[in-house]
Amino acid sequence: MSTTPFARRPLAAVAVAVAAALAALAVPATPAAASASGTRDTAVARALANVADNAAVFGFGPSQDLVLKDVVLDADGASHVRFDRTYRGLPVVGGDFVVHQDARGRFEDASRAAAHDPSVKSTVPVVTAQTGAANALSVSPGIQNAVSTPELVIWAADGTPHLAWRTTVRGTGEHGQPAGRVVVSDAVTGEQIEAFDAHRQVSGTGNSEYTGKITIDTTQISGGYTLTDPQRGHVTKDAHNAADVNANSGTTFTDTDNIWGDGKKFSSDRATAAVDAHANTAWTYDYFKDVQGRNGIKNDGKGATVFVHVGTNWDNAQWSDECFCMLTGDGDGKHDPEQVDLDTMGHEMTHGITSATVGLQYKGEPGGLDEASSDIFGTMVEWYADNLVDTPDYLFSDQSTPPWLRRFDKPSLDGHSADCWSPAVNGLEPHSSSGVGRHWFYLASEGSGSKTINGVTYNSSTCNDYTVSGIGNQKVAKIWYRALTVYLTSTSTYKDAHAAALKAATDLYKAGGTEYRAVDVAWTAVGVG
Repeated sequence: MSTTPFARRPLAAVAVAVAAALAALAVPATPAAASASGTRDTAVARALANVADNAAVFGFGPSQDLVLKDVVLDADGASHVRFDRTYRGLPVVGGDFVVHQDARGRFEDASRAAAHDPSVKSTVPVVTAQTGAANALSVSPGIQNAVSTPELVIWAADGTPHLAWRTTVRGTGEHGQPAGRVVVSDAVTGEQIEAFDAHRQVSGTGNSEYTGKITIDTTQISGGYTLTDPQRGHVTKDAHNAADVNANSGTTFTDTDNIWGDGKKFSSDRATAAVDAHANTAWTYDYFKDVQGRNGIKNDGKGATVFVHVGTNWDNAQWSDECFCMLTGDGDGKHDPEQVDLDTMGHEMTHGITSATVGLQYKGEPGGLDEASSDIFGTMVEWYADNLVDTPDYLFSDQSTPPWLRRFDKPSLDGHSADCWSPAVNGLEPHSSSGVGRHWFYLASEGSGSKTINGVTYNSSTCNDYTVSGIGNQKVAKIWYRALTVYLTSTSTYKDAHAAALKAATDLYKAGGTEYRAVDVAWTAVGVG
């Protein structure tokens, strides 16, 4: 592999930039990983040296700095260090990469997003920030009381760097829910480059009591208790139907006898929805910790804030990076209560994990991978909890949106999702393009053909008419979690996902083994070469 000498000055700048990130990003290693590979800081230092020694591989040069985002330490001592980067102080969107290193810190491979060389002729915009903000407002209909906030970036999500205004439009939707749109426009010509939703959300309805009578973790205070989980750190709040929700909004639920809610649908007891939201967030946290070895959304042991009763007659749920929180509405007031069931809460928390690691662009195929990942791990939370009331299945949001909102065995049955990959998939909105990923997961887990699982009948065909045998969802979920957090980048496509899953299967099992072959065949079966 060819290398290019790396100037001393940029390397020093990189070291300074990452030093601050090291202090901010505390990702604990397991004892086995720590003993095998040294400290997390050592892995980062080695990664910096490897970037310097292989600058041409990463497209890294003058005027660039690195921003540490995530570190994965393997039990055998290997490490995987993920960086975002800047160019002349501006964030590079689509410039992220992962440095893969062996147990001795030697460079093995790299995973790169679309941008290789992020340099542009000038970082001085011709189009003003005010013009960019005004243009973004004009192409964001349906958002009331909108506020437009422009940010100057190097936009390179398509591989070609542009000096651009990334403008976020925030306001409220028709039901008083938080609504947002991101509009990207060329800061030299003013031409629109991209536009997509600011929130990662799942559409559907919600019932209040999904998992029966359960034990929830609370915190005792003077005179009573609060819905604050002392083990996992998340807190559940009443948004009081506010439309504009931030980290300081709402009030934490309190109770004098530590008995919460009444278990009724369309309950007048506002704590009923909070019970499901609180408990199902805990189950999600435990799944990722116990099964995937991740200690919270950012792997720092910190819990998120969960809001119920957001907006007016809003029957959606969503994840927000801005407030590091999950938001759920009250439904339509007639047929649909809150969406706080197991797979929905798992879905939204997974969006937070995806954002904290790979940061997939929320459009086309990367957006589809984002939504597919949330559906996959939301479903795996169901299988982990193994609750008698909410039986594990491959029907997403079947409790809150009966008979189901999306499904895995034949995604197109919802009327808009893709079963098979084709060039047209990149033009679909993320919930629809996610069908390819859901279909792959089902085939790799359960195989093709007709079968009944936990009382639900499925009939999954393949896109190449081949017969596929599954290896079980536990193995496939482990493979996909590693592919997502270690090998994918912000601009990854389904073809990249296929390659990443094979690398992950090799890491966890062996190249060419049963698991490797099952993953490979399942991707081919959904049309991904």
